[in-house]
Amino acid sequence: MRQSIEAVADAWGAAQRYGAAIFMIAMTLLYGFNVVIRTVLPQYAATFAWIEEASRYMMVWVVFLATGIALEVGRHILIDMWWGRLGPRARRVVFALIDLTGIVFSVWMAVLSVRLTLFIAGTGQTSPTLGMPAYPLYVAPAVGFASLAVSFALRLFSVRDARRKPPNAPWLGGAPS
Repeated sequence: MRQSIEAVADAWGAAQRYGAAIFMIAMTLLYGFNVVIRTVLPQYAATFAWIEEASRYMMVWVVFLATGIALEVGRHILIDMWWGRLGPRARRVVFALIDLTGIVFSVWMAVLSVRLTLFIAGTGQTSPTLGMPAYPLYVAPAVGFASLAVSFALRLFSVRDARRKPPNAPWLGGAPS
């Protein structure tokens, strides 16, 4: 069972990392192209006005895809003023409370995001320059918070926990620890 969970977590983590990387590369290429067009052929700049909106959509997706990744590799904020003074048992309790709070908050935000997405989809709203439905922008927080909830749960049950395993763990494509 644990191996199945780890396999699914591996696949989802890879999808998040590759998705975020693809969006970042696409944004860079689109913005670079946009700068060239505005500089060399300014008369065509209005034709490519959609690039800025598409890049904003991609940036929102990158942010929400990266939240689960950041948690998985231990890159979220830790205030460690008293951390060194806590014993191992107290640390486990604090970590469990943090993870439980993270799960509850993330699930709540995912539910709210889904409700907002359904509302926006129901209005038929479209993006001004892309001409596509606006709701895919609102799917990003739902996916991001759901992913964050799963990452907190995996961390709570020590399936994926950068606090116990180094960030170069095999599921991140690094050397086995």
